[in-house]
Amino acid sequence: MTVRFANENELGRVNELRAQVNALHVAGKPEVFKPGFPQELQDYVNVIWNDPDKDIVVAELDGVVCGFAVINYVNRPENPYMFERRYLDIDEFGVDEGFRRRGAATAMIDFIRAIAAEKGLDRVELNMWEFNKDALKFYEAVGFTTYRRYMEMYLDE
Repeated sequence: MTVRFANENELGRVNELRAQVNALHVAGKPEVFKPGFPQELQDYVNVIWNDPDKDIVVAELDGVVCGFAVINYVNRPENPYMFERRYLDIDEFGVDEGFRRRGAATAMIDFIRAIAAEKGLDRVELNMWEFNKDALKFYEAVGFTTYRRYMEMYLDE
């Protein structure tokens, strides 16, 4: 397993993986996520690619890009309520369905932790949807803990 920063010619494959993650979100929260992976979502990979505060990490096994992560380098200045916060945010994360449970996700987290440490950042953060129990188990297994929750209440119409 090799984990590294993506090459521009791999963005099409990254989009294939992003589409799998989107489909998972649609299935888990259909009242929130729109089905399909339209051109606008496909083109967004170029916005990510060209943003100096973002990177795309890929995992490669046997010459196949089998996982990806979109990471953001965040610097929140101090304000009256909070101290300055410098951290790495995992914005998108996924492993191809055919390559799961082969170490790609753990290897990407290890790579991302090393990047954050190298840049002198304080922490790695991510958010995830509560319906994705497999992701929650994985993130907890590699050391993430919950520090904040978003909750919802549906209202009768």
